[in-house]
Amino acid sequence: MVHQQRSGGRLSRTGDTRDTDDMSRLLAPRLAYFAGVARTEHVTRAAQEMEVPQSTLSRAMVRLEEDLGVDLFARHGRTVSLTPAGRAFLTSVERALAEIERAADEVRADADPATGKVAFGFLHTMGAETVPGLLHAFRADHPRIRFSLVQNYGEAMLEGLRAGELDLCLTSPVPDAPDLVARRLDEQKLRLFVPADHRLAGRRRVRLAEAADETFVTLEPGYGLRRITDDLCAQAGFRPRIAFEGEEAETLRGLVAAGLGVALLPPPPFPRPGVVELTVTAPRAAREIGVAWLAGHPDTPPVAAFKKFLLSKRGTLLPT
Repeated sequence: MVHQQRSGGRLSRTGDTRDTDDMSRLLAPRLAYFAGVARTEHVTRAAQEMEVPQSTLSRAMVRLEEDLGVDLFARHGRTVSLTPAGRAFLTSVERALAEIERAADEVRADADPATGKVAFGFLHTMGAETVPGLLHAFRADHPRIRFSLVQNYGEAMLEGLRAGELDLCLTSPVPDAPDLVARRLDEQKLRLFVPADHRLAGRRRVRLAEAADETFVTLEPGYGLRRITDDLCAQAGFRPRIAFEGEEAETLRGLVAAGLGVALLPPPPFPRPGVVELTVTAPRAAREIGVAWLAGHPDTPPVAAFKKFLLSKRGTLLPT
């Protein structure tokens, strides 16, 4: 199909990304006007329906054709009809406008106070019991708010906040960064987990220095609990000899049960056969749990409600 070209097109057709951005910026404000005129085939009627001055609409259509370098309308007095180029353009414009409307409906729905959505991240170790309990309690008063749940390690969740992928996250250690806001919510004691047949298994308490010669299984570098493990061992006067690194605490408990090492971990929600957990008396073994969000980032009503709920759990977030 051959379309009639206008001379003196405004934009180059080099395919450069900047040219594409310029074209989008020029065309976008006029697309709804174009669809309205195309639908009615009458500038005056379209102007009345869209509640804009007819002169504004007429100028917008002329500029649109000039920017494209193509005649979109054949003019017949007060009425217009689409040229072949106009019909082809309308198909894509209607598709683009429908996608914009869908996106607008989606973000409005996500921000709805009663039925909106919260993108919430949390540590793997909080997924079995703590987070389900929190969501159950929150939805007693907000039964229709939806959640997008992400389990990950701390640094990845902080990057999710910065990227706009998460609204809030529960993490440890509590971050200290200028672009984030963080509040301490609770503290979780860590235990030394040993195999059931281990030389320390008959004890209830242990100084961490007593495990200096043991093989450890730990989370991978970059995990908050790994940093805490390394710091606690340093305080006890040794550097842990690490045999296995993993991504999930329950897997580490399985490695301990298999006799492959010992581990510093939070208490499990349910007892794990084959392992014994010992209270660490020195150094003090605990990790802080906090909630974080992006500084200066406006909250939708659902996010604000859930943030307020989490902050109200300060000191009672975790089971005693």
